[in-house]
Amino acid sequence: MSDPSIRQRKLDHVALAMSDAAVSACDPGWSDVTLVPVTLPETSPDDVDLALSFLGFDLRAPILIAGMTGGHPDVEKINAALATAAQAHGVAMGVGSQRAALLDPDLVPSYAIVRQHAPDAFICGNIGISQVLEGETGTDILARLVDMVEANALAVHINVLQELVQPEGDIKPGGAFEALGNMVAKSPVPVIVKETGCGFDQVTANRLKDTGIAAIDVGGMGGTSFTLIEGMRAETARDRRGARLAQTFSTWGIPTACSVLEVRDTGLPIIATGGISDGLQAAKALSLGAHLVGIGRKMLTAAVAGPEAAVEELGLIIEEIRISLALSDCRNLKQFATRQSVLSGKVALWQAHKQLTKSADGSDEKNIGGTD
Repeated sequence: MSDPSIRQRKLDHVALAMSDAAVSACDPGWSDVTLVPVTLPETSPDDVDLALSFLGFDLRAPILIAGMTGGHPDVEKINAALATAAQAHGVAMGVGSQRAALLDPDLVPSYAIVRQHAPDAFICGNIGISQVLEGETGTDILARLVDMVEANALAVHINVLQELVQPEGDIKPGGAFEALGNMVAKSPVPVIVKETGCGFDQVTANRLKDTGIAAIDVGGMGGTSFTLIEGMRAETARDRRGARLAQTFSTWGIPTACSVLEVRDTGLPIIATGGISDGLQAAKALSLGAHLVGIGRKMLTAAVAGPEAAVEELGLIIEEIRISLALSDCRNLKQFATRQSVLSGKVALWQAHKQLTKSADGSDEKNIGGTD
């Protein structure tokens, strides 16, 4: 059944996501991560190979264009531009929640256009944890989600705080791990679990691993805040409760850099999304243990200007990653993973806290101030 309010909400999310007011005031942690420079490297940026395999799919660079949009005819061009960039540079791409198209088939083209413009790219579908909890992910629904974009994987977005603030929100997260396990068992493609701005803690990540998921997208604090976005929507709707909750919990979450540290011991592939706006920050995320980096707002802004701008912006980010590796005298991602970054400030304190916790448990810990 068609629901006009869902269409409008999707359009609101895109418009508000490009507003500076939607960016978290919290630092995602990249300023506390320093790559150790090699003053006279022997590696040229042209010698750097960023290719990798992710969930059995070959990518030319460790980037996922974050799933942001779909569900309204006006955003179809944006998804087309993002897909064009993904195809041009051989990176992965996600789409926004597909629930709108499940309810209103007229909205399917706003998602399906992605595969039309990126026939060879890794495409990740998207459904919410609320739908998983409500049992709306039966075999037939999963097939529709996958077929809609010819998805190589499905993301389940976790957005408990957003749902609590959202005027239309309604979530009771009890039983989520069992429900996710059931979904994973039925899904025809790998399942990725992603946060939408609050990050993942280690305990939750370990429990998620037991459900059989294929990867974790930390979706940490420090980038686009859907809590703030829902707060702005609540103010427009004169919903004092939602506006108040958004303000109170605007700093709730785990900074992206810290969330990567939290989940890296699970052994699952990690996508670091949240507050990454250039290739140097992306390289810092990779140095902490991320396998891919998710780029959201920066790519969304470029895509609004058109496919050429999206292709150019993504190319610049990839070039910055390549230069970061060259200045670290590393020719590929495997070699770069052996280099240790230096941590300071909040990120170093977070790592120290993890060491104390592990010591209390009698378990081993990675080096403070770096990555293994």
